[in-house]
Amino acid sequence: MHNLPSMISDLALILGTAGLVTLLFKKLNQPIVLGYLVAGFLVGPKTSIFPTVVSGESINLWAEIGVIFLLFALGLEFSFKRLFRVGGTASFTAILEISLMIVFGYVTGRLLGWSTMDSLFLGGILSISSTSIIIRTIEELGFKNLKFVSMVFGVLVIEDLVAVLLMVLLTTVALTRDFAGSEMLSAIVKLSFFLAIWFVAGIFMLPSFLKRAQKLLTEETVLVVAVGLCLLMVVFATTVGFSSALGAFIMGSILAETIEGERIHHLVAPIKNLFSAVFFISVGMLIDPHVIALYWREVLLLSAVVIVGKTFSVTLGSVLAGQTLKSSVQSGMALAQIGEFSFIIATLGLNLKVISEKMYPMAVAVSVVTAFTTPYMLRASEKVYGLIEKVLPAKVVSALDSYSVISFSMSGNKEWKEQVRAYILKVLLNSVVVVAIFLLMARVFLPFLLERQVEEGPAKFISLSATLFLSAPFLWALAFGRTKQFEILLMEQGKGSHNYVFLVSRIMLAVGLLGAMVAQFVPLGWAIGITLWMVVVVGYVLSQKLRNVYQWFENRFLSNLHDDVQKKHARKSNRALAPWDAHITEFTIPSEAPFVGVPLHMLSIREKFGVTIALIERGRRRITAPGRNESLMPHDQVHVIGTDEQLIGFKLFIESDDEAAVFPESDSEYSLEQYLLSEKSPYLNKSIRDCGLREATHGLVVGIEREGQRILNPDSSETLQKGDVLWIVGDREKILLLE
Repeated sequence: MHNLPSMISDLALILGTAGLVTLLFKKLNQPIVLGYLVAGFLVGPKTSIFPTVVSGESINLWAEIGVIFLLFALGLEFSFKRLFRVGGTASFTAILEISLMIVFGYVTGRLLGWSTMDSLFLGGILSISSTSIIIRTIEELGFKNLKFVSMVFGVLVIEDLVAVLLMVLLTTVALTRDFAGSEMLSAIVKLSFFLAIWFVAGIFMLPSFLKRAQKLLTEETVLVVAVGLCLLMVVFATTVGFSSALGAFIMGSILAETIEGERIHHLVAPIKNLFSAVFFISVGMLIDPHVIALYWREVLLLSAVVIVGKTFSVTLGSVLAGQTLKSSVQSGMALAQIGEFSFIIATLGLNLKVISEKMYPMAVAVSVVTAFTTPYMLRASEKVYGLIEKVLPAKVVSALDSYSVISFSMSGNKEWKEQVRAYILKVLLNSVVVVAIFLLMARVFLPFLLERQVEEGPAKFISLSATLFLSAPFLWALAFGRTKQFEILLMEQGKGSHNYVFLVSRIMLAVGLLGAMVAQFVPLGWAIGITLWMVVVVGYVLSQKLRNVYQWFENRFLSNLHDDVQKKHARKSNRALAPWDAHITEFTIPSEAPFVGVPLHMLSIREKFGVTIALIERGRRRITAPGRNESLMPHDQVHVIGTDEQLIGFKLFIESDDEAAVFPESDSEYSLEQYLLSEKSPYLNKSIRDCGLREATHGLVVGIEREGQRILNPDSSETLQKGDVLWIVGDREKILLLE
C-alpha cells in the first residue's frame, strides 16, 4: 500500500476544514480571515474536535510561502506611482497614527509589567490596520464610493509600506538586543540604499525587458517569469540580510510598474489566496484558549487601546492634514482594527525568540474582537460625528472648517513644491547610483579579480578604471545636471542668485563623494589627484558627451516610469474637488442594466440624483464631458461627481434591475413645442447650457429660428437672443408653463 506523505494529508485536512468554515462565515457576512483563524484553531494541537495535523514543520513551510505571496501580491497592488498619488495628507496621517500607536502599545505593555521587547513588539502589533478586513467591510456595507474611503485606502498604502520597514527595524533591535542609535541609523541607511537601488534598477530594466518579450509572453510564461523573479529577489534579500517578505514586496512593487503588471496581479491572485489561507490557518493553530481565558482582561484592554487609540490618532492626523472633521472621524473609525501584518510581526517575534509565547494568541484574539467591531464602527461613524459636532463649541467647529479650507487652498503653489521635490529626488537618485557602482566594484568585482590570481595593483587599477567609466555620466548629472523648470521658477520668483548656491552645493557633494570612493582603491595622495583629474574630465573635456549619455539613461528611465499603457492600471481617481463632500468616483455599468443604450437626456441623471457624469471609459475610448445624446453601454467605466448622499442614490440607480424604477410611469406628454424669447424671459442672453431650460422642461433645445434663419441642433454654447423661437423636445406641460 502506498504511503501518503503527511504533508499532503495535513494540507487536505486544513484546506477541507477551512472550506467548510469559510462558507459558514460567508453566509454570516463575516470576514473570511476570521474563518481561516477558526479553521486553524479547530485542526490545531489545542483542540481535539477535529483531527490534528501531523507535521507542524510542513505547515510552517506552507505558511512561509504564504507570507511571501501575500507580500508579493501586496507589492503588485502598491506600485511606486500609487505611493506618489497618495499624497501628503494620507502619508502624514499614517505616520502620525503608527507613531502614536507604537507609543500607546509600548506604554500599555510596560504598565502591564511586560518586558521591554514584549512592549516594543506590542506597539508594532497594534499599529497596523487590516487591509483585507477593511476592504471587505467597506464593500459589504456599500461604502466604497464615499469620500472618506479614498483617504482610508491612502493610509493603508502607507501603513503597508511602513509595516515592511518596521519589520526590518524590529529585527535589527531584536538581534542586537540594543536600542543604540548607531545600529538603528545603520539599518535605516542600509534599507534606504537598497530600496533606492532596487527601484532604479527595476524601473530601468524590467519594463524594457517585458516590452520586448511581450509577443512571447503567454499567461503561463508570464506567471512563471513573475514567480521566478519574486523568489530570486527573496533569495537576494535574505542573502544581504533582509527578510524574505521584504524581497517579495519589493519585486511586486517593481513589476507593478511594468506593462504586464495588471496581468501578473490577476494571475498571481489564486496562488496568493491559496497560500495566504494556509498562513492564516497556521496562525489559528497557535490560538490557545487557556491563554486567552487566563489573560482575557488584557485582551479586552488591548482591544480598547486599538479602537480608541486608532480612532483618535487617525482623526487627529487627518484633521491636522486639512481634512474635514466628518471625513476624519469616518476614517479613524474605519481603521480601528488589526490584522494580517500584526500576525506577521508576532510571528517574527516568536521566530526570533524575543517575545513571550502568550503574545501570539493574545494578538489573534485582539484581531478577532476588533474585526467583529469594525462593521459597527463604520455604521456608527456618521452618528458619532454628529454627536461630536453637537458637543464641540460652535467656534471650534467653525475654526476646523476654516482650517480645512485654508489647507486646501495652500495646495495652489504645487508647481514650486513639485519642482523642488523633483530637483532633490534627482540629486538623491544619482548619488545612490554612484555609491552603488563604487560598492559593486570594490566589494564584488575587485575580490573576483583577486580570486582569479590577478595581482593587487593591476586588479585595483582595472576596478578603479571601470568604476570611473561607469559612474562618470551620473557624476556629471549630480554636479551639473539641470532641471529647466526649476531654474525658470527660481528666476520668476526672484531667486536666481540661489541657483549658484544649489550648483556649488551639488559640485561639492559630487567631488566629496568621488574622493571618498576613490580612496577605497588608492592611497590618499593618489585619490586627491585622481579626483581633480576627474573634475576636469567630467566638468569640461567630456561634459557634452557625458550629458548625452546621461540623457539617454534618464529618458529610458522616465519612459518606463510614465508609460501611457501602464497608466491604465492606476486610472482610478478619488480626488476631492474641495474640502466639502463633493468628489469624483468610478462606477461600472452592469451588462443587463435596463437603461443601457438609452440617451443620457432621457435618463435625467442630474435632475434625479444631482450628480454629473464627467467621463465615460469604454475600452480604450475615453468620452470626456459626454453629451446629451451619448448612451451608457455595458461595462462602461463611468466617472461621476457628487456628494456622498448623491452618489449613494446614483449607485442604487445603476444597480437596479427594475425598469419601472429607471423609467417611472408619467402622465406627461412628450412632444415638440415652440417657445418665443421675450424681453422678460429669464433665459435671455444666456447660453443653452447655462440657461436651465433642460432642467425646467426635462427636454432639449433642438432648433432655433432667428431672423429668418434656422439653426438645427444648436451647440450648447449658443447664446439665446431676444426674438428667438426655440424648438424644444420635452414635457409639453412644462414647456407651455415657461414664462
